[in-house]
Amino acid sequence: MASLQPARGTHDLLPEDFRRHARVINIARETASLYGFAPIATPIFEFTEVFQRTLGDTSDIVTKEMYTFTDKGGEQVTLRPEGTAGVARALISNGLSQHLPLKYFYAGPMFRYERPQKGRLRQFHQIGVELLGVPGPQADVEVLALGQHILDGLGVWDRTTLELNTLGDPESRDAYRKVLVAYFQDHLDKLSADSRERLHRNPLRILDSKDEGDRRLVADAPVFADYLNQASQDFFGAVKAGLEALGIPYNVNPRLVRGLDYYTHTAFEFVTEALGAQGTVMAGGRYDGLVGMMGGPETPGIGWAAGIERLALLLAETPEAPRPVAIIPVSATEEPAALALADRLRRAGHVVEFGYGGNVGKRMKRANKLNACAAILIGESELARQAATLRDLDSGEQVEVPLEQLADRLSSLR
Repeated sequence: MASLQPARGTHDLLPEDFRRHARVINIARETASLYGFAPIATPIFEFTEVFQRTLGDTSDIVTKEMYTFTDKGGEQVTLRPEGTAGVARALISNGLSQHLPLKYFYAGPMFRYERPQKGRLRQFHQIGVELLGVPGPQADVEVLALGQHILDGLGVWDRTTLELNTLGDPESRDAYRKVLVAYFQDHLDKLSADSRERLHRNPLRILDSKDEGDRRLVADAPVFADYLNQASQDFFGAVKAGLEALGIPYNVNPRLVRGLDYYTHTAFEFVTEALGAQGTVMAGGRYDGLVGMMGGPETPGIGWAAGIERLALLLAETPEAPRPVAIIPVSATEEPAALALADRLRRAGHVVEFGYGGNVGKRMKRANKLNACAAILIGESELARQAATLRDLDSGEQVEVPLEQLADRLSSLR
């Protein structure tokens, strides 16, 4: 048993790690609620078709990274690699389109089979938001503002940059796609094997290639902005104007893309240099064609997802665990009274540790190890007076307090 280890690409969230994760989730959830985003949780696994339809047969996630298996009923299911597809499926299967617009916040584990690295695991965790049913740029601005607000609340915004681009409407994408295919067709012999395969099925994904040869070609490729129609330019202009009105700085990155056809207009990433090469901490875009492509009614949407592990790495410090109060009976005779007092104080909102054995000295050592703020010693004579000795473990100050006043006295030590 001593040799057992977690599976590669997974890890245990021990209390210190868990507190960092919880801080990310709690601040994000509380901030999202200020913008009217309601919490939602979709299943950890879905029918494989949900992700094959939405992520595309040529994406690395579908071809290389999905955890897919056949269950005992013969159904092919997949552990979710991202959150948007599940939310879109929930919109369709629950008949929620009649209640649009809808705003959702989610948090939970995702799964991708890829090489584990700093801030990226095979089981990882994300927070995310989806705003469904609003076709105008005000939705884009609100989603971006929420992302910036969360990063600011976590204390990481000053180490983050918003990169922004537009993918235009379908008409603009079609125009750009044609010139892009023609450009890469002229350099076919220099493209990587993956990019040659994507050339006619999903050419925009070549712009996001990590292959060095591809990247050199991309540097001289036609720029999307040159093929935007007036409607697309106006939409992007409204998004930028909204960010400027809110005082949110951004950099326009013309090479920032989302390769799938249902993406339109705004694409964005919040990036940092504080984590080395893995610099994206939050990313998203507008996906007006997604729900319709899945078989639901045509529904505009925009959202983002952020890696909890990466955001947790950026936190300046680990949130401290709440400091407990230690209750220490002087002898076994006082144990029942100590148990009753512990229960009363917990119900009053205090964190209480109850020493499980040993003499007073051993229990005091345990209290100090737990970083307790105070110790309550209960002896026979104190009980006779319906009182206990309260010792401030920071100052060493000690005073006898009536049992009925202990909860109030402890509030000043929290």
